[in-house]
Amino acid sequence: MSGLPGAGTSPGLGEASDLKFPLGAKFREPLTEARFQRLFGDAEQAPELRAEPRSSRLCRRWRRLASACSGPGAWRLLRARLPPLRWLPHYRWRAWLLGDAVAGVTVGIVHVPQGMAFALLTSVPPVFGLYTSFFPVLIYTLLGTGRHLSTGTFAVLSLMTGSAVERLVPEPLGGNLSGIEREQLDAQRVGSAAALAFGSGALMLGMFALQLGVLSTFLSEPVVKALTSGAALHVLVSQLPSLLGLPLPRQIGCFSLFKTLAAVLTALPRSSPAELTISALSLALLVPVKELNVRFRDKLPTPIPGEIVMVLLASVLCFTSSLDTRYNVQIVGLLPGGFPQPHLPDLAELPRILADSLPIALVTFAVSASLASIYADKYSYTIDSNQELLAHGISNLISSLFSCFPNSATLATTSLLVDAGGNTQLAGLFSCIVVLSVLLWLGPFFYYLPKAVLACINISSMRQMFFQMQELPQLWRISRMDFAVWMVTWVAVVILSVDLGLAVGVVFSMMTVVCRTQRVQCLALGLAEGTELYRPLEESHKLLKVPGLCILRYPTPLYFGTRGQFRRILEWHLGLGEGRKETPKLDGPPDAVAEPVRVVVLDCSGITFADAAGAREVVQLARRCRDAGIHLLLAQCNGESLSAGDTDPGRTLGQSDPRAAVCECPGRSCSCPGETGAYRSKDMHSVGLTRSFGVWRAPTICARGVSSLHVTNKTKLRATGVHEVSLGVHTPALGAPFSMPAALQRHN
Repeated sequence: MSGLPGAGTSPGLGEASDLKFPLGAKFREPLTEARFQRLFGDAEQAPELRAEPRSSRLCRRWRRLASACSGPGAWRLLRARLPPLRWLPHYRWRAWLLGDAVAGVTVGIVHVPQGMAFALLTSVPPVFGLYTSFFPVLIYTLLGTGRHLSTGTFAVLSLMTGSAVERLVPEPLGGNLSGIEREQLDAQRVGSAAALAFGSGALMLGMFALQLGVLSTFLSEPVVKALTSGAALHVLVSQLPSLLGLPLPRQIGCFSLFKTLAAVLTALPRSSPAELTISALSLALLVPVKELNVRFRDKLPTPIPGEIVMVLLASVLCFTSSLDTRYNVQIVGLLPGGFPQPHLPDLAELPRILADSLPIALVTFAVSASLASIYADKYSYTIDSNQELLAHGISNLISSLFSCFPNSATLATTSLLVDAGGNTQLAGLFSCIVVLSVLLWLGPFFYYLPKAVLACINISSMRQMFFQMQELPQLWRISRMDFAVWMVTWVAVVILSVDLGLAVGVVFSMMTVVCRTQRVQCLALGLAEGTELYRPLEESHKLLKVPGLCILRYPTPLYFGTRGQFRRILEWHLGLGEGRKETPKLDGPPDAVAEPVRVVVLDCSGITFADAAGAREVVQLARRCRDAGIHLLLAQCNGESLSAGDTDPGRTLGQSDPRAAVCECPGRSCSCPGETGAYRSKDMHSVGLTRSFGVWRAPTICARGVSSLHVTNKTKLRATGVHEVSLGVHTPALGAPFSMPAALQRHN
């Protein structure tokens, strides 16, 4: 169907009457200047869009800020920053309250043992894991946009924080510390962990102020999954000393996983049979319960809380058998009741922990944003990535005042919350009530809890992360490049460390994007027989190629990394290169350049941007085409550097031309260079070059937003937004006589 009113299938107008059509082909009428003015009006009479003065822009911005300070503006801002004000008035109390209550209580029950277990992974006393399972959850309920997101302690962050804490506050070489020395060491480590939470929260607030929520896109899904899967292996190995009852120092830095394995194998004869037995029994209970919850999630009204059952059984067994005194089993000990006094972390530590806070902040935001997006797509609502930055930034910042370590959304508890029937953030309040009851009243019941059980809880909670490796065969079939990103990230995390592995994964992922732009396929197009569609010449042999005309489509950005490939491709197609035989064969059949090319149309719709080097490459291409007698036409120039930049081969890039005033093109600023230059317009939909303007013949035409070109035998060029390209017969710019089929028309 034609996109123009009154479009027909015959040549019709005078300018196209003597054009030769392929037999059996049906075309729309060429859009001449007279027909364009008859259909759309005189474009030259359109009101000129003048650039807005700077003072007007400042006034408009001031009015916007002033309106935000008004009553309605302040209410809109408050609703944007406090999501409960938006969803709570529409809360379906009868349908959702029971599900939120059951899910919140279930998640809260899991938070208690998991928080204490991840606290040991962070190298701080277990009670601080309970604090981290309370304050961040409460704050995210008020500020977060993920309705099904569960926040709190996360194994990957605990591992990263624990490595930093062990490096900042190492344990003395002797290892035999008195009670007071142990308390002082724990206090220093708690302060370092809180400083890390403060630093990561401050970084996320800075990212929110700069509206950098888009940064989450740089941590691709393969990078995040490989990171969590590799970190799960680190968690498993780091918990082996606790499983076996071996008092080994924690290994940090590169190759820490292998160092820990070597230390465990060396000290294996000194393992504790009692703690080994407790660990084996705990895993024998926790792992099957996890499997039952996964396999029968649709049949169970609520998941079986295997962790809390194991905690209660182990505490009762240790108390009745006196395992702590008879077999020297390590237990949790007394959990202080209430909350710690809020205090600001030691700001002197911030310069030392800044390098550790940045990857923690990135992992926090990436994992939380990806989880929130998954469930938002599943349940048809939207999240605000910048608001997520604010929520997690304030959550980490405020919770650090209460000696909490870094926190984020968690994979296991989020899945548990959804399976238990959670609907909104209100489930977080019920989870906080459970943790609060433990902090205020139920803490003494966990006195005899063996630490080996907490290590088993850490390992069993990694189940979902380990099973992510099952997706590798499917990932190999879908995208081998993503498979390579996954494997490189995983190997780097396992061999080096979580921090360095994350950096390697991000860098390698970005390098794959750059490398993909180098693998460009510049397609030569031809007219499909019997249609008005242009197809790549390599797709079918039933394509009509106009002698002396080459139509190319370049579908990649033009920047310093692709300019060499761009030059080689154009040289091969146009026969401009001296070493053409040495150039590898590109897309297009051998006869694509069999006849001398006299006109080339380059479709730049795929060039999303062009830098200064790419713009200079176009300048050089225009010069070489001019010297070879080839006329170059650029269509659909979307890049600013091509549409607004200067591509005149006779002038320096950016130099103005005094003759630009003769151009009467609509829109904003336009620069029309001399007879050896190029014609460009920044935002045009209609361009005319006629003799009445005293216009020189420009071999290069470049107009942003132009999707059709028409050159008639009156030396007029018209570029419109109707997705057409037409070349007339006796065009002086092409050299008379030069006859070709009527239209190089592109289907709209």
